[in-house]
Amino acid sequence: MRIIIGGGGRVGTELAKALRNEDKDVVLVDNDSRAVKNAQGLDVLVLHGDITDRKKMQEAGIEHAQVFVAATDADERNLLACALAKHAHKVATKGKGKLLTICRVRDPVFMAEAKAGTLSKWTGVDKVIHPVDGAIERLMSGLRSSSLSEVIPFQADAFIVELDVTANATGVVHRTLRESGAKVEGGMPLIVGLKRDGEPGKVPGADDQILPKDRIAIATAGESSFNRILRIFGHEAVDFPDKPKVAIFGAGLVGKRLASAWLQAGGSVTLVERDLQKANNLAGSNIAKDRKFEIIHGDHLDKELLSEIEISSHHIAIAALDNDHASIASVLLASDMGVERTGLILSEADLVSVVKRMGITFAVDLKRVAVDSIIGKIHSELPGPYAILSSVPDVVGISMPVTSKAKFVNKTLAKASLPDWCKVSFIQRRNPEGDWETLRPSPNKPLLEGDRLTIFLPPDRVEDLERKFKV
Repeated sequence: MRIIIGGGGRVGTELAKALRNEDKDVVLVDNDSRAVKNAQGLDVLVLHGDITDRKKMQEAGIEHAQVFVAATDADERNLLACALAKHAHKVATKGKGKLLTICRVRDPVFMAEAKAGTLSKWTGVDKVIHPVDGAIERLMSGLRSSSLSEVIPFQADAFIVELDVTANATGVVHRTLRESGAKVEGGMPLIVGLKRDGEPGKVPGADDQILPKDRIAIATAGESSFNRILRIFGHEAVDFPDKPKVAIFGAGLVGKRLASAWLQAGGSVTLVERDLQKANNLAGSNIAKDRKFEIIHGDHLDKELLSEIEISSHHIAIAALDNDHASIASVLLASDMGVERTGLILSEADLVSVVKRMGITFAVDLKRVAVDSIIGKIHSELPGPYAILSSVPDVVGISMPVTSKAKFVNKTLAKASLPDWCKVSFIQRRNPEGDWETLRPSPNKPLLEGDRLTIFLPPDRVEDLERKFKV
């Protein structure tokens, strides 16, 4: 499969790297010479040029491509590039080929067009990526514990959590997974990824040992299971309030989305915005009608103001400012003034690990969410999310449908003869009301047509798995 990526920024280069790990044929195009130079170390074809130039599309081999991704920082350029790619591909293949176009956008106007189904009619865009909502979902789940390094929602109340094993995990360390299963009350959590210093990450088997300082990824159902997982692997578990009181700094797009999400989750929100116009606009919006919401015009770094709004009485403080460094400063101040949990959605990946060492509870890498979202769209026949484990980069999670074409339909998981290089983490099935439910993958559970399985495997095996599932 040839995939052309327009945009050699962090999203484009991380996407190219991930797709090469799947053995995809990747072409990366950017008109910034520095971005092109930085991408030269990737095992992909890198071209210097404009993605809205038809000749550059032809040079990238648009006639051989199955996917085009526009991932620059400019919405309009991305939309235009998708329209051009669609037309150039149609001309080159005389209408006999099929090209999937994926566009990264930020403007809520374009998102509204996409949701209404009209964007594709005038732009040629098949799939739209806007990772803010996904980032917010990860942040809200991750704030339940300061010891989780990553939380990845997999729909239907299913999660992957990543954390370090400590020496206090006496029931599991220096034992194999098989041995630990007999020692852990209620059964051993399902570990789908294991990373040890100096060794590649892998999907562990029953005979793999767990050692202190290992980084593990665990499949689990329901946020209520997080504390049990923390205790098993040697961490202190702290209860999360049922109705959290949340302070949010910044009334931009992310701040407003955060406020709505916490209100829907049963919390109360105080939002602080420095810009008077933004504060007034929010005060006149529908969200301001909620009695559990308060908008404050003022400086989020003003200690007197924070004291007036009783910042120390808030359970959580989250920064949603345009500048990562300003966001970090604001939540550090809130922490100093007594807020127990602090959260960030950041654009710079390097800062995510740094802020954890500063004592900030949880941070989400917005561009990592964007990359995961784009790859999920590339695997367009899949019914659920795709995720690269941040702590175990040699393992990916992918959701696969059980169709009538699959040889193992109506067989139990034990008799499905799935390859030993993959591990099923969830079985998701619709209940009588039509809602998805997440089931633990026990060996005797039958796999029914219409189910979807979440499976973890090495990235270079994804195509093999798709062939197995007849996707």
